[in-house]
Amino acid sequence: MKKWTVILCLLLIPGLASAGNRTLFVYNWTEYMPDEVLTAFEEKTGIKVVYATYDSNESMYAKVKLTRGKGYDVVFPSTYFVHKMRKEGLLSPIDHERLANFKHLDPVLLDKPYDPGNTYSIPYVWGSTALAFNKDQVAPEKMRSWKDLWRPEFKNRLVMNDDVREVLGVGLIINGFSVNDTDPDHIRMAYESIRSLMPNIRVFSGDSPKQPLLNLEAWAGMVWNGEAYMAAREFPAIQYAYPEEGAIFWVDSMVIPKEARNKKEALAFIDFILAPENALLVCEYIGYAPANRTAVGMMPQALKNNPTIFPDPEAVEKGEFQTDVGDAILVYERYWERLKTGL
Repeated sequence: MKKWTVILCLLLIPGLASAGNRTLFVYNWTEYMPDEVLTAFEEKTGIKVVYATYDSNESMYAKVKLTRGKGYDVVFPSTYFVHKMRKEGLLSPIDHERLANFKHLDPVLLDKPYDPGNTYSIPYVWGSTALAFNKDQVAPEKMRSWKDLWRPEFKNRLVMNDDVREVLGVGLIINGFSVNDTDPDHIRMAYESIRSLMPNIRVFSGDSPKQPLLNLEAWAGMVWNGEAYMAAREFPAIQYAYPEEGAIFWVDSMVIPKEARNKKEALAFIDFILAPENALLVCEYIGYAPANRTAVGMMPQALKNNPTIFPDPEAVEKGEFQTDVGDAILVYERYWERLKTGL
């Protein structure tokens, strides 16, 4: 079913579902959970899952904001959107006592400034945004820095994530600033740098950044590590590299909207995902590192030693995790609109 059809169902069905049937409405990123996990949850609990997808934090937030989350029971925002949604009163507190599998989470990823005490969010996976390239067309030594994206031979051959914070984040990084910078002058400089990159950009993709690489439309670009992982399974020439200036890191979490109609079912689903065997299945499918320490311990060595999924400590140290930029997001969005419209 097409995602917009499912989203329409989400807006129309919840009132009916609450009348008797045990139904759960999940709103998640594209290609972010294996079907077998959803099926196993339905079989174990008898709860029917209605599953819809989005391609950016911004589109997810707009939909939840519009409906106060009434059509959704579990959503998967990134760190800085957890912070934003929490501040705006869009999220429901999560009862940790109802999560038997909470104990499996990695303490390193808990109690962060975006959600102290994990009152409103439970980490799902963490990952990176860095460089991907087709080694049949691009020599590895030409993909070591974010600045390599500006190489003239990449004219009309790059794919970039359709993500305002990440794209302008690259512009900030190459100018020596934090990916979480809030200074309007620095954001303007980032915009000007990315504007000069536009002749090289063939496409911005949020649904599936790996696809232009697999289709040989793009030779290189910035993608999420899970996309690179899935692409490499299909086409081993696709490789992933952490730029010398540092990658962008993030955590995606599970939250329950404040007006969710099926909170009991939502807690059951979150706890099911936290079971180590299910967290492992998710990692094997999507290629993002689980927030689940027990699941990591269960992994085969080939998966545990895959640097696309698990960067070495030096790469993590060089990089930076995204945080909320407050009202500065309006500056980002203004320049993003100018970038997209060519103004």
